[in-house]
Amino acid sequence: MHMTRALYPGTFDPIHNGHIDIATRASALFEEVVVAVYDAPPKKLLFTTQERVDLAQQALTHLPNVSVIAYTGLTVTVAREIGTKVIVRGLRSVADFEYERQMGWANQDLAPEIELCCLLCTGDYASLSATILKEVASLGGDFHRWTPDHVQAALESKFPRAEALSPSRMLSRSAGKLGHRS
Repeated sequence: MHMTRALYPGTFDPIHNGHIDIATRASALFEEVVVAVYDAPPKKLLFTTQERVDLAQQALTHLPNVSVIAYTGLTVTVAREIGTKVIVRGLRSVADFEYERQMGWANQDLAPEIELCCLLCTGDYASLSATILKEVASLGGDFHRWTPDHVQAALESKFPRAEALSPSRMLSRSAGKLGHRS
């Protein structure tokens, strides 16, 4: 059953297979899905807004009813601007549920005509996040099964190849959660 247009907002820094899975499943539920790349989230970004839009557009070309835009400001404002009454979000865990419940409450208060539609991530992507993806890529780990080829290339261009790093340099780059700590 097709419904109407839906908005799928996020940072998509970068888009990965979990995001693509949610967009694909949403595209089967709605006549049109607008993937909205948030321009100014309160977190450090690896890719520019235009790079994130371009990566998402390329990743979603196989979905004819999905388009990609960039936006700034409140998600409910862009939802109103594009004429949708549904915001789609993906849920990986209880923590995601709690966050989305809080955001859904705030959005419902700001725009009661707009509904939240949460899709549960499939098992393959239930633990995948862009944060983990970027950290594994930065430390030279194998992240290729988590992203399309063009996103792999974009990540590899942001980080030196692991083979080019000496073991001592690898340890000095390991300040993140997945790296070695003394």
